[in-house]
Amino acid sequence: MKTVRRALQAKSGPVWTIRPDAMAYEALRVMADKDIGALLVQDSEGKVVGVFSERDYARKVILKGRSSKDTLVRELMTDHVYYVSPEHTVNDCMAIMTAKHIRHIPVMDGGKLVGIVTIGDVVNSMISEQNITIRDLENYITGGAHEFDVVQTAQS
Repeated sequence: MKTVRRALQAKSGPVWTIRPDAMAYEALRVMADKDIGALLVQDSEGKVVGVFSERDYARKVILKGRSSKDTLVRELMTDHVYYVSPEHTVNDCMAIMTAKHIRHIPVMDGGKLVGIVTIGDVVNSMISEQNITIRDLENYITGGAHEFDVVQTAQS
């Protein structure tokens, strides 16, 4: 199984964060500029205190008739955050995401934020692992059949 550490190594770029006292509009602007679907919310001491996602915005601003320019991130963010460590597997992430209905999981190492795993990262990792398994099985089958032919020929 692929670890979260390996999945993070395949990604590029920083982890984007925002303060809980920032306006939702600012968070949306950062997400649009960086082409990402969520920001981790960190307090002034660097502690992850929430996740602000497009889903949070859609459900808590638009549908309730609020304004993103007058609403703080802390009012909209998901404040119950699930974490993984670099030693967890991608399958662990998939299990958490499925059970908790979330799409983003911060990665903490020794109390320090080191990355974020998204549902897209999990899917890409699983597809990559399946492709490797398929290739290995194809090599085994074609290599095994070739060796069998040589053995049969030598015994004839």
